[in-house]
Amino acid sequence: MKNLIISEGNEPGTDVNDIYSSTVQRRSFLKYAGAGTAGLALIAAGCKVRRITAAGLDLGKGDFGILNYAYALEQLEAAFYTKVTSSFYTGATALEKEYLMDIGNDEIAHREWFKKVLFLNKIQDLKMEFDFSSINFNNRDSVLMAAKNLEDTGVSAYNGAGNLLKFRPFLRQAGKIVSVEARHAAAIRDLISYGDFAGSDVVDGNGLDVARPPREVLELTAKFFKTKINGDNLPTI
Repeated sequence: MKNLIISEGNEPGTDVNDIYSSTVQRRSFLKYAGAGTAGLALIAAGCKVRRITAAGLDLGKGDFGILNYAYALEQLEAAFYTKVTSSFYTGATALEKEYLMDIGNDEIAHREWFKKVLFLNKIQDLKMEFDFSSINFNNRDSVLMAAKNLEDTGVSAYNGAGNLLKFRPFLRQAGKIVSVEARHAAAIRDLISYGDFAGSDVVDGNGLDVARPPREVLELTAKFFKTKINGDNLPTI
């Protein structure tokens, strides 16, 4: 297999077999992601050491900065659903448990894909700790509203960051992930209010979903991160 040569700050090479074209079942995504990325010979100039300043933990710049940004959000969602499914709220129905477990498995798969790509490019792992003290995990309304807000924010984050990616395979993968995140958001809304899959708070009059820039998303999710995140060096339009 031919090598894909990528270095932060430079335009990635395009001589690569497309690992994103295979059709896989959602429940097999984690296995697929690990096998697909592990099969690539990804090469980078060296380990990128993260800087921690008064502004917080620097996510970096360029495409890898955006991947770190998405990775932090996927870690947040995966950690949330892991906590939810480790001890379901009182009165959780079988359908609710199935939905939340399936969504959690997807978020773990997304998290692991970003982790694998960043690791193979020698990007230092972004290990986050979270603060879920604002959520009552024993209360259905609290859990589902938190899930709704996280999913809606996640969709808007991908919508707002996709156009910042330069390397087409990364953009293509982000497009695949955001479509799944939108399904999550619709499913959670349906659990909260049967038949309610979207609303004017997330879809505008032109039928277009909300897109938020990284700075806004990081502000919305800041309360969940114990470590302050600095996205000042992320690319902008």
